[in-house]
Amino acid sequence: MSVIASARQQWLATPRRDLLAGTVVALALIPEAIAFSIIAGVDPAVGLYASFVIAVTIAFVGGRPAMISAATGAMALLMGGLVRDHGLEYLFAASILCGVIQIVVGLLRLGRYIRFVSRSVMTGFVNSLAILIFLAQMPELIGANWQTFALVAAALAIIYGLPRLTRAVPSPLVAIVVISAFVMATGLDVRTVGDMGQLPTALPMFHLPMVPLTWETLAIIAPVSATLAFVGLLESLLTANLIDDVTDTASDKDRETRGQGIANILSPLFGGMAGCAMIGQSMINVSSGARGRLSTLWAGLFLLFLILVLQDWVARIPMAALVAVMIMVSVGTFDWGSVIRIRSMPLQSSIVMLATTATVVLTHDLSKGVVLGVLLSAVFFMRKVGKTIVVKEVPTAETGLLRYRVTGQLFFASADLFAASFEHHGHPVRVEIDMAGTRIWDLTGVAALDKVVFRYRRQGAEVLVSGVDGAGQALVEQVGRHDKSHLPATGH
Repeated sequence: MSVIASARQQWLATPRRDLLAGTVVALALIPEAIAFSIIAGVDPAVGLYASFVIAVTIAFVGGRPAMISAATGAMALLMGGLVRDHGLEYLFAASILCGVIQIVVGLLRLGRYIRFVSRSVMTGFVNSLAILIFLAQMPELIGANWQTFALVAAALAIIYGLPRLTRAVPSPLVAIVVISAFVMATGLDVRTVGDMGQLPTALPMFHLPMVPLTWETLAIIAPVSATLAFVGLLESLLTANLIDDVTDTASDKDRETRGQGIANILSPLFGGMAGCAMIGQSMINVSSGARGRLSTLWAGLFLLFLILVLQDWVARIPMAALVAVMIMVSVGTFDWGSVIRIRSMPLQSSIVMLATTATVVLTHDLSKGVVLGVLLSAVFFMRKVGKTIVVKEVPTAETGLLRYRVTGQLFFASADLFAASFEHHGHPVRVEIDMAGTRIWDLTGVAALDKVVFRYRRQGAEVLVSGVDGAGQALVEQVGRHDKSHLPATGH
């Protein structure tokens, strides 16, 4: 596919659906950006400017078309301490350094390693975020009057009912417009977007962080920046994986990694904070029919238009309508099939999924849950593979000869089982160990082979190890301690 054809496919394949979906996203972004600003301890303008700059930037430089990036709660939670102790300017500096770190990660092409996150971890990640999105709506519902609940119910009826009649316009957009018009016409006393905080009235201006360029400044911001970079990339790449699955298309993880870095450098230069991909808004976007970069660009541009030109109208949008949209996202994001499959899934996969979900929900920290899930997956995998090592004694008519055939993977998790599988009673004259069916992976595997060979030699036996492949042979020659003359080259 030519560059022009590829650009047309990514930008103009479905322009009407992209523009309508982007409109819904922009409306839903406003209260979330304000809420995340409050969490970070900064003015609402910081989160709103960040959402505009990041969305517009990532539309051009990101690696996943139709994915929405902006200010997020996961990042905001990490910023509060820095803002409280050192002020907003240090947050701007930390956000820039976060972007630099992400670009370096992208240039090193480390984004591709997101494939090591197992399906069970992905399912736990998705389910936990769906739960957190739902719980985030509770402050708008707990203690609310009956009119609020009625409006949420009416909005949900429109969201789920309208697609049965027509899909020409995204049902969440219709719900927001209809519920807003009804509240404005009747004057119902319900919470609105304007109650969330003051909207900015001016365009974002170029601004360099006013911090001293010293090692002390670097020592203050570096830990925060590194954590922001890690959490931001983790959430962005996992969200990209999810959108890949939903749209049945592929994304460029390394380009997305670099794009997140570029966006997080530009955001603080225009008064914003660092951000990352938003699973909720991205799901709104694709479920509304968006598939191209135009939706992300329009979401950012229309967001700025809303807060600067139509802010009087935007401030009157009832929160009930936006809560209904986010409830729809939560229900649609949760993998309900995983609950049904839990009885038929392997126990280890279920443990990984549930541990990931529970950790994220309890800590409100995506990174802790995903890291725990990845570690559990690795432990279970190594435990399983470690049991595949088999040492089989081959019958022989020759007196004093022991012959063994080894199959499986020899590494630190299987080394003890390997060493314990040999018979050391009696006084064999000669021991032959055929390693053609196995692979030596690490130093512990070599040490286990040394242990077996030396034990037989102490009994006076001659030991011949054969069939070691090229990589294993090189490893043995580097770190093995038994006589190399007893370890012939592959093929002997």
